[in-house]
Amino acid sequence: MRSQGEAGSQKTSSEAGAATLHVVVPGPLEQWTGGYIYDARMVAGLRVQGWSVHVHNLPGQFPDVDGIAREAMTGTLAAIPDGARVIIDGLAMGGDPVSIGREGGRLRILSLVHHPLADETGIGEVARARFERLESAALAACVGVVVTSDFTARRIAGFGVPVTRVRVAPPGADRVSLAVGPGSGVPPALLCVASVVPRKGQDVLVRALSAIQNLRWTCRCVGSYDRDPAFAQSVVELIRAFGLESRIQLMGECEPEQLDAFYHSATVFVLPSHYEGYGMVLVDALVRGLPIVSTTGGAIPFTVPSGAGVLVSPGDERALAGGLRSLLEPGAGEARRKDLAEVARHHAVAVPEWNEAARVFGEAVLELTP
Repeated sequence: MRSQGEAGSQKTSSEAGAATLHVVVPGPLEQWTGGYIYDARMVAGLRVQGWSVHVHNLPGQFPDVDGIAREAMTGTLAAIPDGARVIIDGLAMGGDPVSIGREGGRLRILSLVHHPLADETGIGEVARARFERLESAALAACVGVVVTSDFTARRIAGFGVPVTRVRVAPPGADRVSLAVGPGSGVPPALLCVASVVPRKGQDVLVRALSAIQNLRWTCRCVGSYDRDPAFAQSVVELIRAFGLESRIQLMGECEPEQLDAFYHSATVFVLPSHYEGYGMVLVDALVRGLPIVSTTGGAIPFTVPSGAGVLVSPGDERALAGGLRSLLEPGAGEARRKDLAEVARHHAVAVPEWNEAARVFGEAVLELTP
């Protein structure tokens, strides 16, 4: 089967040319999560550089694939011409190694791994072991792997992938104006941008904020409620239990213009994740000159430069409260925020723009599929 917009295209050898790439993603590409934003920006950047990029959107459930998803993957790969370059987002790749193994002999299949599925928080040891087994089989059937950070590259080595078959293509960032904060006389504004799922740790953030209610602050949490409704509801109930409804707002998903306005009016960016394979929103905060409070989970210490943020152990609500307190206390907190913001602005200039990131991504694809 073909994705929308692909029907009617013919299987010709010219499709496998040096500047042609088939990108396979679960569901619509236009989703507001870091992984999907990365995929979409790479597709757009490659097209600007002259690549012919065909996007295949798979229906069904991922990464715990159902029958619809399995049939979609099988049909999509079968319809792609022999010898073509194909890159499959890890969210889809890890759940169906059989289809990838079946077509791997005639297609040049790459995997795009943002972070291993087995590293998701709260999935349980049985699911973790199953994902490790499935992901290892799928990666073995690929000719190469593209990852978004050096940290994830090292993690992928644990799946038995030789370093010669791995390339790192970090995300880019838009050049935007510096954040100005909420305004004079207004309490400091905390901003958290992440889907409301266990790995992102919004429950830890609420507990941490409950411990510093004596300080002035407000907090906006921007991100989808729909990816784990039960967890999202538990966060809502936790906010109510601590009586923080007037101080913590769960905004849901926002359009880019609205999100940019939230960044612009923020005082501190906070991301309480248990694990990140990169952490694109952290870079979005850096380029706006925002001081950061986050954790040492996964790649975060490699994404946030030393001196630009306060990093604590994942899941440690007391440490997170302490980190936030150090930036919110009157007098000393403001001075500390200024120091961190200055370091953030200094390092932000080294972050590549998205067109440069797409160029690196394209080179990685070509090197892995010569």
